[in-house]
Amino acid sequence: MTVNRIALNALTQTALTPLTLSQRALAPGALTSSSLAVIQNPGTDGALSRELLRYVVSCALRPDQSFSFTWTDSGGVAHAETYPGHLGIADWWAYGPLTDPFYQRWISACLASRTNWYGVSVNISLRGSQSPLASQWAERSAYTVREGAFWGNVFSSTPYLRACHAPSGAARARTLKRECAVGHLATDPATGATVTQPCGPIALVGSCDTICDRVPDQNGGYYSRCLDNPATSSTAYTEVLITSFLPP
Repeated sequence: MTVNRIALNALTQTALTPLTLSQRALAPGALTSSSLAVIQNPGTDGALSRELLRYVVSCALRPDQSFSFTWTDSGGVAHAETYPGHLGIADWWAYGPLTDPFYQRWISACLASRTNWYGVSVNISLRGSQSPLASQWAERSAYTVREGAFWGNVFSSTPYLRACHAPSGAARARTLKRECAVGHLATDPATGATVTQPCGPIALVGSCDTICDRVPDQNGGYYSRCLDNPATSSTAYTEVLITSFLPP
């Protein structure tokens, strides 16, 4: 179980990029001088970069690991930051670069699943085939609404993210202000029609029920594989994805 609220701009409009982070160990002493300058920037870009870094650390590192540094705001006040690990999907990243696309995609799915159109925090349950994403009965009984699935790779030279939604959970997702799987409803200013917008770089590919397979509910109920890009292939699947669940 975890809290999400990554702002859309933190994924796409910061000087600190996932690709830059992946080229070094996820540790303060391993950052390049330019990356360190970015997270110490007192402006908007610095705030978004720190938010991205905080969630990368939370996805990748274990609870007994953390990332600490200081930065000084425009008023001259020093801030000591410590970002704790949580899920531990790639805990060894603390010691060396994240070069394996397999784990890059797991971290990418984690980041996408925690992005929020409104920038608000919502408690969610993240599940998948990796051991850090295993769920116990108490978690499954508290988070029963299947929201959707997320996958992609933001660390590649051509980054991409995709999401599908579970139709049965769409209404609950909108109520909780979770719209990155089902899409954000907006009005087209030119026609007045209602349109569905994606969350920044997270492309919407429709209903998970039509493009994914899932494991039984007693085993977590998560989607085990989905068509990687339904627009281009009806046979190419990805098994590196994270399914999000919401409270009823």
